[in-house]
Amino acid sequence: MNKPQATPGTDGGTGWCQIRIRGHLDQRWTSWFDGLTVTHDGDGTTLLQGPVADQAALHGLLTKVRDMGLPLVSVTHQSPERSE
Repeated sequence: MNKPQATPGTDGGTGWCQIRIRGHLDQRWTSWFDGLTVTHDGDGTTLLQGPVADQAALHGLLTKVRDMGLPLVSVTHQSPERSE
């Protein structure tokens, strides 16, 4: 089986991540989500956003979302070049 080739913006390097979940998450969870900013939107979702070191860190954040039983709406990751 061939290993997938990296494409621009998917190399797993530091970048900006946005994780949207259904419901409003209390601000006290900010530190548990590695300092991501917690923003409540009017549509009843919460946006967690901020810098993420690498793909392992992103997967760690998604594991926390799963372990808390939070309904995941979307995940957006921008490479460092696009996040500035």
